[in-house]
This record gives sequence, C-alpha cells and structure tokens, in this order.
Amino acid sequence: MSTQTSIQTSEKPLGRDELAQLVARDIAPGSFVNLGIGQPTLVSNYLTEEQNITLHTENGMLGMGPEAEGDEIDEDLINAGKIPVTELPGAAYFHHADSFAIMRGGHLDICVLGAFQVSANGDLANWHTGAPGAIPAVGGAMDLATGAKDVFVMMTLLTREGVSKLVEQCTYPVTGVGCVTRVYTDKAVFLTGPDGVTVRETFGCTFEEIQELVPLPLKAKAE
Repeated sequence: MSTQTSIQTSEKPLGRDELAQLVARDIAPGSFVNLGIGQPTLVSNYLTEEQNITLHTENGMLGMGPEAEGDEIDEDLINAGKIPVTELPGAAYFHHADSFAIMRGGHLDICVLGAFQVSANGDLANWHTGAPGAIPAVGGAMDLATGAKDVFVMMTLLTREGVSKLVEQCTYPVTGVGCVTRVYTDKAVFLTGPDGVTVRETFGCTFEEIQELVPLPLKAKAE
C-alpha cells in the first residue's frame, strides 16, 4: 500500500494576495525589510502594527506603509516599483546612495524578491533571462541578495510553459550565490540551503505531486 506525505495546508494553490499574506505572517517582529518589485510589494498590505516592521525602499525611504489608495495617493511618494505608497509615523527620506549603503551594509534583516529561477543551494536568478532582445533589469537586486541577512523569494512554481523555476542549477544569469533561504510559491513553500531543498508545506497538491513537478530531490519537513 502506498503512503503519502501529509504537509498540505490548503485545498487549492494560493493566489498572489494569499501568498503575500503568508509571507507577511512569517516576518519576525521588529525586522527591517525590503520588498522587491512585483509580487513582493503586496506584502506591505498584510503587515500588522503589532509586528512593528520597518519597510525600506531602495529609492530612499524608511517607514513605508501599505499601498496608497484614493485620496491617500501622492505621486511624489512611491516605492521602487513606482507604486504610490503611504508613510507611517516616523518615516524618513534620504539620498539614493544612502539607501544603497543600508542595503550593502547588512542593515536589512530580510528582503523579499521575485525570481526567474532559484537553485537547490539557494542561488538566485532574477535580473535577466539571457534571451536575445530581453531587457535586463538588475536594479538593486544584487545589493539586496548579498546584503540582506535573509532572502525570501516569491514566485509561481512553474513557468507559463509548465517548467519548474526551482532547479538543480540556474541556467539564467545569477544575481546572488547561495543567498535564498525560503521560496514561497503558489503550490508550496520551500526551504533552501547547503543541505538541499525541504518542502515546508503544500497548497492544493501533495508532496508527491510537488516532487513530480520539481526536477531535484526534495525532503518533507518533519511534522
């Protein structure tokens, strides 16, 4: 009789907002955090006052709040992805160079980034696919990947063609080596590192089904 590993915590894959809510919940109280462009910006909408999280944006702000809506919108107050945001009490503004000094100086506890690929040992590829004519977009990704104490990645597990973005080795240009510690996807959360990849939980599928999708050995986190 076959057995299945039970670490499924949702009956269906997570949507973007559900995934952002999960990431927000996993950020330790009192952390200094940078949210990358794309999916990661949604995390700001689900951080609680009790967590006391300080958000940093590379264009020169500490103390960023959730996305701005309606009358809150100030076109001069944006994050690195040009999305209008709010400011929290005590927010500070500073030069772009000072912002990068925060990133490079190890002052951020966590950064949350998107990715094209993440390797088994935590290599990150998120600035260029290497395809002819593709527009590279490195921004501050390399500084964040090497400067933050922890790097969380948010991405869909599969490409539009159904290929896993979690791979044995990155085939796209690498942003940072061995920097990613967690990968949050619509189908599962993965813990990466020198000992390989562990599946923390799955959404709408079993561990065995995840193993069929991902072309590298996976371990299930002990309950």
